[in-house]
Amino acid sequence: MKPDPQTKIILDTDPGGDDAFAFLWLASLIQQDLAKLVAVTATDGNVQASLTFTNACKLLQLTGLDQVEVGRGVLNPDQAMANAAMIHGHDGLGNLAHTLPVPHQNYQTARFSDEILIETLTNYPGDITIVALGPLNNLAAAEIKSPGILQAAKEIVLMGGAFRVPGNVTPEAEFNIAYNPEAAALVFNQCQNLVILPLDVTRSLIFTPEMANDISQNAPDQPITQFIQSLCQSMSKASLAHRETQGIQGFLVHDAVTLAYLFYPETLQFYRARTDVETVGQFTRGRTLADFRHQTKLPANAWVAATVDPVNLLACLIEDLKCLGTFS
Repeated sequence: MKPDPQTKIILDTDPGGDDAFAFLWLASLIQQDLAKLVAVTATDGNVQASLTFTNACKLLQLTGLDQVEVGRGVLNPDQAMANAAMIHGHDGLGNLAHTLPVPHQNYQTARFSDEILIETLTNYPGDITIVALGPLNNLAAAEIKSPGILQAAKEIVLMGGAFRVPGNVTPEAEFNIAYNPEAAALVFNQCQNLVILPLDVTRSLIFTPEMANDISQNAPDQPITQFIQSLCQSMSKASLAHRETQGIQGFLVHDAVTLAYLFYPETLQFYRARTDVETVGQFTRGRTLADFRHQTKLPANAWVAATVDPVNLLACLIEDLKCLGTFS
């Protein structure tokens, strides 16, 4: 079942190789008139904020969505954790950013992401879905400036956390949450409209070079399909080097699962729970917790994805990316 074509989305993202695939999937869905992209709010994360801003602008240019405003990420002055350039390349896009169109939006003059979030949620209460693919710096900053503003979102769909599986940056913590646990804790504590897609369901979503080749068959000479193939090759090489895919040639498209929830919900199953973030533990900082007890002291605040049908989900992604190639 497809959602209302008027679905309005703010994409909060730190591109990022897997962010780029989620970005391209969303672009295809938009071009099929299934959703509207209201704004992109870049965030510090996989690489520094100036690069995630530029990468978001370049991806918009590539997909013909360059009229969409991009916000510059709110920086975390206490940031101590390293970014993920060793996986995503020094430019965040597999060292392929130079092959993409030059953006017309300027980082120095762009509005901050939290300003865009506050303005948009104020103007469209209950109508905006925030899709958060990176650390939650921007969302936390918006909530601090305008308490209660995040509850004005229709829902906040985020990729992050690890509940019943190990983390990917520490034994307990997943990158997006561990990068700024205080921001994540604030968002979790202030919201009851969360949909969390954790490592529990993303670790089986391996996108392979064969899948990229399948997509390119429709339009092998198009810039989008060429970028998909090149990025897949770069990310697959890095993933193998860092043992992310158990020796399988490919890479994990973690962030794509957020769009599967919105547009192909039959690929996922969820449970309702109270969720929180550990911020002070020496070994557990950044850990996400869900209260599975039947009687809890605090009300549930999130739907958490528990299982995924990876074959069906990846098939949906591939078919939609094929459509994107024909649009370009």
